[in-house]
Amino acid sequence: MLDIIQSHTSTLLNGVILTIKITFISVIIASILSIPLSVLRARSELYFKLPIKAFISFFRGTPLIAQLFLVYYGTGQFRPFLMDIGMWAFFRDPINCALLAFTLNSLAYQTEILRGAIQSVNRGSIEAGRAMGMKSTLLYRRIIMPLAYRLAFPALGNEYILMLKGSAVASVITVMDLMGQTRRVFSQTFDISTYFIAACLYLLITTGFVFFWHQIERIINRHLVYKKISVNHRNSFQTGHS
Repeated sequence: MLDIIQSHTSTLLNGVILTIKITFISVIIASILSIPLSVLRARSELYFKLPIKAFISFFRGTPLIAQLFLVYYGTGQFRPFLMDIGMWAFFRDPINCALLAFTLNSLAYQTEILRGAIQSVNRGSIEAGRAMGMKSTLLYRRIIMPLAYRLAFPALGNEYILMLKGSAVASVITVMDLMGQTRRVFSQTFDISTYFIAACLYLLITTGFVFFWHQIERIINRHLVYKKISVNHRNSFQTGHS
């Protein structure tokens, strides 16, 4: 195993960088697009809900690898058309296809997570905003979305971790991410410890992300800590004077 680390460190690190890059870009794009979709998904009008619900059901109900194959191999069936409209240069690159598939998959999950969070926002806060004369746009920007993101934050973190690990399937369409580079090294060495090293690298990446995410969560919810301290202090003061 030490021989593999010494001989193929740069190769595996290149795979790590590409894995992080693909995951980061796809979840960021999905995070941006999920905001309007989740708002429309939470509305009562069927012409908003039904198309988005169908999209979410498809991408949550089918395997990620099947979606990847549909994007990569499926678009190849329309090569003449894509060449005519100037899109073939995008779809012939396996990294672009992986980014598109992962973005759509993450978008479906993030939209549903945010939709549930929006519908879980305290109605009193919304009514208070309306009583102050806030329009719908300002109400979503100042009250609904900030509260919804606080509720959805842990679930979004789990989604990002699942996408990071799920990105390993990109190697089946020749994307040389961490798993792709691992398969390449294994084909040269036939040493099963190569996959153990890859598993350790995935563990390090996810552990670092979890630590980073928890720090952000602490910053976002720091007012709750102060509130808890204040309540405990008040209770102890009242107990001491009873």
